Amino acid sequence: MNTTVNILCYKWKTLSNGEHPLMIRVCKDGKKKYQSLGVSVNPVYWDFKKNRPKANCPNKEYINKIIADKENDFTEQIVQLKSERKQFTVNRLIEKSTKKVQPKTVNDVFLEQIQRLTDENRHGYMLSTKQVYNSLMEFNKHLDIYFPDIDVAWLRRYETWLRKKGIAENTIGIRFRTLRAIYNLAIEDNIAKTEHYPFKSYKVSKLHQETAKRAISKEEIKRIIGYSSKNKFMNFPIDLFAFTYYMGGINFVDIAYLTRDNIVDSRLVYTRLKTGKLIKLPLQLQAIELIEKYSKTNSPYLFPILSTFHKTGMSRVTHSPRRYVCSMVSQ
Repeated sequence: MNTTVNILCYKWKTLSNGEHPLMIRVCKDGKKKYQSLGVSVNPVYWDFKKNRPKANCPNKEYINKIIADKENDFTEQIVQLKSERKQFTVNRLIEKSTKKVQPKTVNDVFLEQIQRLTDENRHGYMLSTKQVYNSLMEFNKHLDIYFPDIDVAWLRRYETWLRKKGIAENTIGIRFRTLRAIYNLAIEDNIAKTEHYPFKSYKVSKLHQETAKRAISKEEIKRIIGYSSKNKFMNFPIDLFAFTYYMGGINFVDIAYLTRDNIVDSRLVYTRLKTGKLIKLPLQLQAIELIEKYSKTNSPYLFPILSTFHKTGMSRVTHSPRRYVCSMVSQ
């Protein structure tokens, strides 16, 4: 069934000033839905046959503009939904057509995202986003701009600026992917429009450089594991490296969060912090020996990297396992 959209003067309701509200009526599948346009008109100034204000209607141009804008909004949504072959109801159509693009700046969206990531304890991603925010502030001097201002030419200027600063190719790629993610977020939140999206033409995928594979031989691994020092602070990072080797290349940060609860039926069971993927590995004898060497009854962790001192996500980032081990080695 066709979808029809009509503007009418809703004469079944009379306001205190004697005027009738202007309504938009949407009909589909035998159902009708009315929505107010937020304006009213005296019935003597309304042409009920043409459903338009009469020539002598006060504020005629203003009312006609509101009517035209609303009709265009609904027409665009109907065409888009039909082109995507999506089924929709009258309520869904009105919901999509009444969503307005919010006038938020790029600065607003960045700061809201940084705060959101902080609240969600995603501090690693938050710090990465904040780094891009600071970079853009340095480049553009401010971010009190709207998303349509970030066009292809703007992106190219930013890329050139980063290259002049000697930023590595893959780092440039990371910054652009973060900026693209912020732009996508703005579109999802109805802050930016897809027709202004610059990344259809500006391809972030080009900002990638293959790096040489950095691997060491099995003999070199054995030499590292077999190294012994009288300095216990030197032995600790070597033991962590050995644990990684014995346990299928477990990520360094994931090691830091391991507790006794991660040992289930002689297997190491944990969820990768980065990807959320569940990992199950049989515990090797050498790995068990390392766990017994470092685990303490007064600590929930298998290795002395984190402690109960690290109560928040931010403190875990600030006192990250890598920094902790490096400080131990420097001693």
